[in-house]
Amino acid sequence: MSGETKEVLGSNYGQNDVIINRLIDKMTLFDDNLMSLVFGQNIETTELLLRVIMERDIKVIDVRGQDELKNPVIGGRCITRDVHAIDVDGRHIDIEVQINAEGSHVRRARYHSSMMDARMLQEGQKFKEIKDSYVIFIYDHDKFRKGLPFYHIQRRVDETGEVFGDGSHIIYVNGRYEGNDDIGRMMRDFHQCRPEQIESETLSKAVAYYKEKEGRGAMSEAVRQYAMEYAKEYAKEYAKEYGEEQKQEGIQTGRRTEIYLSVQDGDYSVQRGAEKAGLSLEEFEKSMSEAGYKLPEPI
Repeated sequence: MSGETKEVLGSNYGQNDVIINRLIDKMTLFDDNLMSLVFGQNIETTELLLRVIMERDIKVIDVRGQDELKNPVIGGRCITRDVHAIDVDGRHIDIEVQINAEGSHVRRARYHSSMMDARMLQEGQKFKEIKDSYVIFIYDHDKFRKGLPFYHIQRRVDETGEVFGDGSHIIYVNGRYEGNDDIGRMMRDFHQCRPEQIESETLSKAVAYYKEKEGRGAMSEAVRQYAMEYAKEYAKEYAKEYGEEQKQEGIQTGRRTEIYLSVQDGDYSVQRGAEKAGLSLEEFEKSMSEAGYKLPEPI
C-alpha cells in the first residue's frame, strides 16, 4: 500500500467508512490492494500488462492476487506476491508494485526468484525440467536512474559476457517513464486514480469495477483487512520506539483497534466488544466514538 495511504491510516486509527472510501478513491494501480484485484482476478488485464512489459505475445492460463508462499524453514521469511501468473508454457511470473526504496532492494528480487524456483520441481524430476521464472518489479520511480523504460537482469558468464541461460529473469519497470509508446502509456495509466482518466479501455473498466461498481465491496474489505494488520504492526513499532515498559500500552492500542473494527462491521455486538476490551458498556461506547469509529444503530 502506498505511503500516502499509510499516512492516512496512521492519522486516524479509527477506520470508519468515510476514511476507507476516501482511501479507495485516491488509490492508483501502485497500491497493491487495488493492483492485486485488478490483475490478480483477471487474465485479460494480466495478459495486457505482460505483453507490454515482456514485449511479446503471452497467453496466461492462471493468475492469482496476494498469493502467499510460505517458507518451509521454521522462522524463515515468507512472501506474498502481488500477482502470480502462469503462462501456457508453464513459466511462472511474479509481478510486484513498489512505492518506496526500502521494498525494492535488489536482493528482494533474488529472494522472490528463489522462493518460486524451490516449488517448481516435484520429487524425481530432473533439474532441466524447471521452467523459466520472471520477477517483475513495477517501481514508482526510476530504480537505476538511467531514464530507460525497462531494466532486464540476467546471469552472465563474466569471462565471455555470454548469457548463462538458467531461465531466471528479473525485470525492473520505470514507473516514471513517460515515452509515447506502450509502456509509457501503461505507466501513465498506473498513476491515475480515476477510471475515466485511464487510457486503456481494458484497465479503465477493471479499475472502475473495483472503485465504482460491484467490486467496491471487495476493495473495501481489502482496505479493512489492511487496517487490521496495520493495527498489529503499530503495536510492535510502538514498543520498539518507546521501550519495553510501553509495550503493553502499544499492544492494548492495537487490540482495541481490532475490537472497534469488529463491532463497527457487525462481527461483535457492542456488549461483546466492551467485554473483550475490559470496559463498561458506557466507557466502551465513548472510547469507540472518540477513536472515530461508527457505533451500530440500535435494533
